[in-house]
Amino acid sequence: MRGKNIFRHSLYAILDLDLPYLKKDPFSLTKDLICGGIDILQLRAKSLSGNYLVDIGMKIKKITKKKKVIFIINDRVDIAKAIDADGVHLGQEDLPVNLARRILGKNKIIGLSTHNLYQAKRAQLQDIDYISVGPVFKSPTKPNLKPLGIETLRKIIEIVNLPIVAIGGINLRNIQLVLSSGVESIALISAILRTREIVSKVKLFKRLITNSAYGNL
Repeated sequence: MRGKNIFRHSLYAILDLDLPYLKKDPFSLTKDLICGGIDILQLRAKSLSGNYLVDIGMKIKKITKKKKVIFIINDRVDIAKAIDADGVHLGQEDLPVNLARRILGKNKIIGLSTHNLYQAKRAQLQDIDYISVGPVFKSPTKPNLKPLGIETLRKIIEIVNLPIVAIGGINLRNIQLVLSSGVESIALISAILRTREIVSKVKLFKRLITNSAYGNL
């Protein structure tokens, strides 16, 4: 499962169950996102109990496995281990990467959030598979973090030898600018979960990402 190629020109959806505007249950949302063409799904639910998260995670995993979509759990290494998810995504204040790797084993994906050039450079010293970089723009889900901007994203891409997932405030108005930076993957939350037409919106984002891969920006 591990390897750089799995992130190339990928659409990375984050299903945050704490968002107040979700219109459907997590399983319907998962099916819509997959139908639209996502490549990677991260389940984020910081407010849910472990028991509930395991139950939801197991059901979502059945859907993603059948459709060959990579399934990542946010923060909770124990949950990722319990349901045999494809991997985990860690924040700067979460369980250290070396401990997460010891728990999950060498074949699972581990991603790490980075919010500046220093964190991105340090990430290369750890046993991880990718980093997320952001917020690139002002983000409704990360209002306390200062946007990095495209130039900082470009600098990180130049110096970091890991797949990079751009995240934060990316929408249809600015995605082509982000793609022009050469980033491996685009992560979306509000831009696809706020809409009632999730499938068609995801298809549109996916088409833009695919076009960029062939120089059709």
